[in-house]
Amino acid sequence: MLVEKIKELRERNGLTQANLAKKLHITRSSVNAWEMGFSLPSTQSVAQLAKIFNVSTDYLLGVDNGASISVKGLDVKEVGILVETANKFRENKK
Repeated sequence: MLVEKIKELRERNGLTQANLAKKLHITRSSVNAWEMGFSLPSTQSVAQLAKIFNVSTDYLLGVDNGASISVKGLDVKEVGILVETANKFRENKK
């Protein structure tokens, strides 16, 4: 599960394996090994990934499948727009 989430989040954020590796100060082959399931990131790397992708470590590790987003830096109106959008998506799934 973690390996799929890393790849999905990396691609969704428009990052190559090399870009992500540079942000984490590791090699591209390390990121590739994670995504292929050959190895797992260290605890420190999981924490860094959570910060880079603005998700919780619980989400990355599959403890909590409910994703969260950071609203840091947004004003009240912008947060309201995000809440309305999320609610519309939920309504459309019913």
